[in-house]
Amino acid sequence: MKFPFFNFNKTQAPEFWKRYSEHFKSKEQRTIKETRFIVFDTETTGFDFKEDRILCIGATAIKDNKILIKDGLEVYLHQSVFKADTVKIHGILKSEKVKKVEEIEALIQFLDYIKDSVLVAHHAGFDIGIINRALKRHNLGKLKNDVLDTGILFKRSKHIVNIIDPNKKYTLDEIAQELKITPKDRHTAAGDAFITGLAFLKILPKLNKDGNMKYKDLFINPLNY
Repeated sequence: MKFPFFNFNKTQAPEFWKRYSEHFKSKEQRTIKETRFIVFDTETTGFDFKEDRILCIGATAIKDNKILIKDGLEVYLHQSVFKADTVKIHGILKSEKVKKVEEIEALIQFLDYIKDSVLVAHHAGFDIGIINRALKRHNLGKLKNDVLDTGILFKRSKHIVNIIDPNKKYTLDEIAQELKITPKDRHTAAGDAFITGLAFLKILPKLNKDGNMKYKDLFINPLNY
């Protein structure tokens, strides 16, 4: 999955961005077993990249087919934009008593946490796009990580058994129901990240029925979703 670059001056980049970028200098070949996947989700004030803002980022790590419970991230942001009509979805109130940080601090925590891991999200284009927009506000470049979308992976798994509607976009609830995952803490960033992580672990074996799937095969999209 490719996203457009933003123009920024690399020579004037802050230390945390240089630290993040250093992880991508190595060209080592990856294996699925050795790869650290970061499954993440954002809760936001809405779906407009320009106007809306991130309220919370939740993430969990997966490696060697295991969710690493202790290797997670949950960070709440101060709300510079407040939309009452979206509170009923994400449940995050402007005055809620949780520790909140400024947007730039949340970005620093996120970049330090993900490093060069493969990012996994459901309908990843939105979550990647909203973070890239936040990075742009601070004169930074886009995320450099490889990205996987569980929506696309799920459709690939259904294509293998010839049960697919190419035009259907599966919600996380629909995927959870089909894969028999209990949707606990739905519509919280950490909860949705955990559900997505469980879905990812259940989808992978469906894509790897012959046991020969390589790292690069994860990013093949034969139906061009």
